[in-house]
Amino acid sequence: MGSNVMPPGGAYLHLGAVASPVGTARVLQLAFGCTTFSLVAHRGGFTGVQGTFCMASWGFCFALSVLIVTFEFTKLHDCLRLSWGNFTAAFAMLATLLCATAAVLYPLYFARLECPPEPAGCVARNFRLAASVFAGLLFLAYAAEVALTRARPGQATSYMATLSGLLKIVQAFVACIIFGALVYESRYGRYVATQWCVAVYSLCFLATVAVVVVSVLGLAGGQGCPFDRLVVVYTFLAVLLYLSAAVIWPVFCFDPKYGEPVRPLHCPQGSCSWDSQLVVAIFTYVNLLLYVVDLAYSQRICFMPTP
Repeated sequence: MGSNVMPPGGAYLHLGAVASPVGTARVLQLAFGCTTFSLVAHRGGFTGVQGTFCMASWGFCFALSVLIVTFEFTKLHDCLRLSWGNFTAAFAMLATLLCATAAVLYPLYFARLECPPEPAGCVARNFRLAASVFAGLLFLAYAAEVALTRARPGQATSYMATLSGLLKIVQAFVACIIFGALVYESRYGRYVATQWCVAVYSLCFLATVAVVVVSVLGLAGGQGCPFDRLVVVYTFLAVLLYLSAAVIWPVFCFDPKYGEPVRPLHCPQGSCSWDSQLVVAIFTYVNLLLYVVDLAYSQRICFMPTP
């Protein structure tokens, strides 16, 4: 009486999920993420919005990385009703941005060479410095995955792994920075023109998120109009909309007729509307540049739905 030692669909476990270059990067993400999170939670400490953001970013990225490695190793991702390649590429880019931000914020606000007063003392300083180092390594691990999985010329791959797809994540991330500055004493409600800029930021953000969601859910191939054509048309409209915001926002915030051309002397540090307006203006131009690059690159790719 014999038995078949190999399941009909092949091995149940996918060793390449941890043995390949991408798998190695993901294992390092788990190691560095767990170490960073533990160092801060144990003795490093965190306070305020900045510390909460760092811990939330590390926790979110670690949890999703555990799920991805688990699903890859057990091949359970085949049971999910989504485009796995698009999902992992989008998450890797988002995690890279989150961890890059946290790797800058935590040392900036918490790490010091001198020892803090007791009871924290030099032990807390050492933990914070170590957490800052591992936070940087965590960012490099996610950036390595993005570099390894990014689409190469002539390669058929998931849309989110292309430069255009990766830029969608960056555009949405930059839009979130703009929203954060808008709600923090930006005084955008003074003029209809600045309200128009907020509408531009919101509309483009929602459309960008919709493109990402459609790609991740694997619904791009079911549209009546080709998905790549819809994306190019939307990107072109986003360039025009952001161009209008890039002209209107600085005029109505920094022109002497409507706002302050220089930072007011009486404006308190950390709660100054002029600072928020400057952040919005800077990242408006950043996102405009991203959309222009996206539009230029979109002319060179041909979308092919992939599982």
